[in-house]
Amino acid sequence: MTPEWILQFGQHALFVAMLIAAPLLLTALAVGLLVGIIQAATQINEMTLSFIPKLMAMAVVGLVAGPWMLRTLVQFTHELIVGLPGAIK
Repeated sequence: MTPEWILQFGQHALFVAMLIAAPLLLTALAVGLLVGIIQAATQINEMTLSFIPKLMAMAVVGLVAGPWMLRTLVQFTHELIVGLPGAIK
């Protein structure tokens, strides 16, 4: 197991984690920003008001992007398991 392989594996793992987290995080960011603008315009300062829209939007994105996220994780795991014997040499 060479240091180059370990660095490459770490970079690939971080990239896959970023890809998996991006849809949910960007949805939470966009919905939070939209609710914040609406709250500022209407001067409603209720902190819990943004929770339900974020939760609903993230559930929808999870249902839509879930198969892709699972496919990406399975592909990464498959590549890891297949490449592991070559890394142990």
